Amino acid sequence: MRAAVLRSHGEPLAVTDVPEPDPGPDGVVVRVDACGVCRSDWHAWKGHGEWANDHVPTGQVLGHEPAGEVVDVGERVDRFSVGDPVVVPFSLGDGTCRSCRRGHGNVCANGRALGFESDAPGAFAELVGVPAADYNLVTRPDWLSPRDAAALGCRYMTAYHSLVERADLDGGDLLAVHGCGGVGLSAVQLGTALGATVVAIDVDDDALARAVEVGADRTVNPTELDPSGHDVPERVRSVAGGGVDVSVDALGIAETCRNSVRSVRPRGVHVQIGLTTDAERGEVSLPTDWMTRWEVSFVGSRGMPPTSYDDLFSLIEASEIDPGDLVGRELALSEVSDRLAAMDEYDSRGVEVVTEFHG
Repeated sequence: MRAAVLRSHGEPLAVTDVPEPDPGPDGVVVRVDACGVCRSDWHAWKGHGEWANDHVPTGQVLGHEPAGEVVDVGERVDRFSVGDPVVVPFSLGDGTCRSCRRGHGNVCANGRALGFESDAPGAFAELVGVPAADYNLVTRPDWLSPRDAAALGCRYMTAYHSLVERADLDGGDLLAVHGCGGVGLSAVQLGTALGATVVAIDVDDDALARAVEVGADRTVNPTELDPSGHDVPERVRSVAGGGVDVSVDALGIAETCRNSVRSVRPRGVHVQIGLTTDAERGEVSLPTDWMTRWEVSFVGSRGMPPTSYDDLFSLIEASEIDPGDLVGRELALSEVSDRLAAMDEYDSRGVEVVTEFHG
């Protein structure tokens, strides 16, 4: 089958033939109809993460936001059959550990990250294997197309998990979103659907315009403030009447992390979604005395447990929001390398999705 393989960090992926996956006794094989291209793929492609024991090895098939159809089923699988439409979460739990049993499979101690580990080849490929399928795999509703389901992968479901399950965002709350790429726009759209008033922050006017299209009430462009950007928290706190209830760093650089923390009101919550770059290497200094004084909470958020998908689907259906509105471009598999390189300069808009795997 055709797949995009990481041969050398920072160099074009090799689109080549690789062996087809075997489902194993408890797994399935999914035909990939769509797969999102995410900033986490960029981190993997660049070779980031050794500071967190998260360095993606060469030889890896990347891609972790797939949707498609089951084409092969292991003998121990009960919940799925050939032909079932599915979504594949990137956080693959073993389904048996304490975390999985409590509904937190995204932090399974024995889990695998699809597309980031050698024993979990990714979905920039015609086919992808899913272990422990009865626990990990999610049935895709009839009303959700593969393309739009791929747009839910990683960024959208991470935004949902961060806002609902980590920060307990509620109707009437004030939400700030720092960085309006794919996960940031997802947080804007979901925050609006949950009844929050949303302030979007980004240095790109086009990204801010897109944020307004999907629900942002107010915007802040740091380039219009002082050159250092130190006025960002002050501006956010000003437009939010003293600070926001929840603030999200959807980018992962030191500046946006600190700006997000400083944007919250007393007893507010900062949520860290964005992963750091070579400049930070996993470490960002924080105003801890100030956080202690105002009882500010700092929480991390990674993916979403597979057990939460039904709640996310219910919210989308009930609120009539459209994750497909976030899709900025459909790609062929051969274009993935160019789009990853474009992320060096943050030159991407919304969510980009591979929908052509064969040509």
